[in-house]
Amino acid sequence: MESQFKRGVLDALVLAVLEKGESYGYKLVRDVGEFIEITESTLYPILKRLLAAGLLVSESREYNGRLRKYYSITDKGREHITDLMREWESIVRIYNYIKEERQ
Repeated sequence: MESQFKRGVLDALVLAVLEKGESYGYKLVRDVGEFIEITESTLYPILKRLLAAGLLVSESREYNGRLRKYYSITDKGREHITDLMREWESIVRIYNYIKEERQ
């Protein structure tokens, strides 16, 4: 999968998972992993990028004596998903056209 496209899809997937509620890194790897194979070394740069863009916020809290960072989607993040879905609809139309023309 082309890297820019994959990056956009992974960003959208992480945001969509977080729309269901806050989460932390390891759990996000498992939840996102239901759809696409992902490692922590791939996830954390995505989270950092989404935080820098204001699409997520994070909060550190103690859990079993250790600090755990929880991530939540912002209103800006929700708007971003809506924009991505509009773009996706356009991509699907193009894909369907190409698919039909190749038959």
